[in-house]
Amino acid sequence: MKVFDCPVIGRRPITEFDYVGEVRKPPMDADETTWAEYVFNRNGAPGLLREWWYHRPTGRWYVMERDTLKDEVLRFIDLEEVRYDIPA
Repeated sequence: MKVFDCPVIGRRPITEFDYVGEVRKPPMDADETTWAEYVFNRNGAPGLLREWWYHRPTGRWYVMERDTLKDEVLRFIDLEEVRYDIPA
């Protein structure tokens, strides 16, 4: 069974988590074409990626830095590192 070694809740099976997607900053002032590009197109190349994961039993969100080529988690990222400001 594949497990994540989480620094907050310990070793947990991957089946408890939902993959939500790559961490990317959304375009704030975008036309329809730019927004569609953001929503539907991803690079998809294997390598180092920051990804959103949701732990269902606790309701906690995590960002993992993962090597998708080797399929291994390198580290859990502090959510402040991926935070962006939404203009008022």
